[in-house]
Amino acid sequence: MAPHPSIPLPAYREYPAEEMKNRAAGFLAELQRRRTVRNFSPRPLPIEVLRDCIGAAGTAPNGANLQPWHFVVVSDPEIKRRIRLEAEKEEEAFYHRKAAPEWLEALAPLGTDEHKPFLETAPHLIVIFAQSWGLNPDGRKVKHYYVQESVGIATGILITALHHAGLVSLTYTPSPMGFLNELLGRPANERPFLILVAGYPAEGARVPAISRKPLEEIATFV
Repeated sequence: MAPHPSIPLPAYREYPAEEMKNRAAGFLAELQRRRTVRNFSPRPLPIEVLRDCIGAAGTAPNGANLQPWHFVVVSDPEIKRRIRLEAEKEEEAFYHRKAAPEWLEALAPLGTDEHKPFLETAPHLIVIFAQSWGLNPDGRKVKHYYVQESVGIATGILITALHHAGLVSLTYTPSPMGFLNELLGRPANERPFLILVAGYPAEGARVPAISRKPLEEIATFV
């Protein structure tokens, strides 16, 4: 196999140990302020912010550098209304017929139900699609690898970028989500991964009184 073309590692920066510790601690403190929000303001936000945040998501590591994702930014009020109507149909079935009692019990502290007004209230919905395969420039079909992992990492970076920019977000996954392909005109090789609701928090927005596990419970150093 011929060696793959390579270039010197670009733009890497090494920091002195003390600065590195300060940067890591500062980043942790910033992300500890991040909370999922369900009460959004309709206030518009600069589209350039979303473009840069999605650009950041596109830098995510991914299987074989095939970049198996597509981000659809929905701002049109009528499309948002249609997404809400379809999503609430699925949610009504979930909450009243499909969900196991233990699942509903786990959701109870969050105060969620089948009503999803944020899908219309927030200025933007970012619908993230995972591509199971793509096409070469010559039209040949190319299988994508580690799609779920790759798109999940990209989504995490997007959530972090939105928070860093001063916005709030909500990950939302109605099930099933196939209606999004039809509403947004996406091809058959793409499967909806999630809807990321993005914007400013509503005035007086409240969040559930929950806590995160301490480091000792989520990490082991050996």
